[in-house]
Amino acid sequence: MKYIVIVPDGAADHPIEELGGKTPLQVANTPNMDFLASEGLTGSVRNIPQGFPPGSDVANLSILGYDPRIYYTGRAPLEAVSMGLSLASEDIAYRCNLVTLNFSNKKQILMEDYSSGHITSEEAKILIEEINSKLGNDSLRFYPGVSYRHIMLWKGGTEDVECTPPHDITGREISSYLPIGKNSNFLKDLIFKSWDILKNHPINKKRISEGKKPANSIWLWGQGRTPNLPTYKEKYNITGALISAVDLTKGLGILAGFHIINVPGATGWIDTNYLGKAEYALNALERVDFVYLHIEAPDEAGHQGDYKIKIKAIEDIDKIVIGKILEEAPKRFKNYKILLLPDHPTPVKLKTHTAEPVPFVIYESGKGVKKQRKFSEEILLSPDIKIDEGFKLMDRFIKAND
Repeated sequence: MKYIVIVPDGAADHPIEELGGKTPLQVANTPNMDFLASEGLTGSVRNIPQGFPPGSDVANLSILGYDPRIYYTGRAPLEAVSMGLSLASEDIAYRCNLVTLNFSNKKQILMEDYSSGHITSEEAKILIEEINSKLGNDSLRFYPGVSYRHIMLWKGGTEDVECTPPHDITGREISSYLPIGKNSNFLKDLIFKSWDILKNHPINKKRISEGKKPANSIWLWGQGRTPNLPTYKEKYNITGALISAVDLTKGLGILAGFHIINVPGATGWIDTNYLGKAEYALNALERVDFVYLHIEAPDEAGHQGDYKIKIKAIEDIDKIVIGKILEEAPKRFKNYKILLLPDHPTPVKLKTHTAEPVPFVIYESGKGVKKQRKFSEEILLSPDIKIDEGFKLMDRFIKAND
């Protein structure tokens, strides 16, 4: 049996007035998702345990079959693992976003953009290296990642701090969302010092001249230590691969013992190489039992508050990714199963994640249910299966063949 998990990150949503009270999934043209829903078992799954932040780290950990109540330690260490960083027991990793703050009103500094206009990795690398040269030392280092997503390692630091993800506060005044708790003044001071370092940097001057948003501040959050996960070989006795443009999910894949596949042109945004992701996933399944295919674009569109881009991302995933897989899988594999689900909702009106259940479908080749359905939040009203603890879904998906 071959297993394919397809995660259109943040694709679930709330009803939108401009869409006649429907969601992007409901109005999007998704014949391939709808085929899976019509031929497979549909369900409702809650990937965010009560009391946990509704982040992609917690949600994808659940989808992969790991109970966040046991294994979750924070977002940043997962990304650090993906970047090849080795964390000692005393090391705390922090996610370090390059963000755009609006300083037009000195008394009310606003979070204008959590991604600095989706700054390129090449530009960001230069800025993070400058930050490291000015703020780094023997116990503190900054490491460049992908686009706006970077890592700070703090040797002997503290994780007992309350930090806010910048994508949760787009358009809001930042003073109420700066780090709180032990050593929070140290973290705030790093953020404040970054303003002078980045303000007049040539990269930002060039971006402003081109009408782009400057990366004029760092933002620290998502702190934690490296978790210890059982691998899929240990857990399910299968081999796996993971495809994603996001260091977070790559880190989870590494800890699960997967082969990480880097697809050329995979960006984590609407311009990602959708076809390449599908083709690399199919090729990987020739060699391994299980492929986890994560696609970030719907989530980013949700954070931008743009339902039109979110609909386009969903339709591109349906046509290019799922269409290619449904076309090729029957030719290549005798038996295969597909699990399709968002990790969490990212409502465009809220511009952040929520913790509600999401719809899922399990499709198995040769075992069609043949009940006309659309893949959308409507599935939540009358699911074939209801799973309240998301980490149990993977057992259902894989072990149902035992």
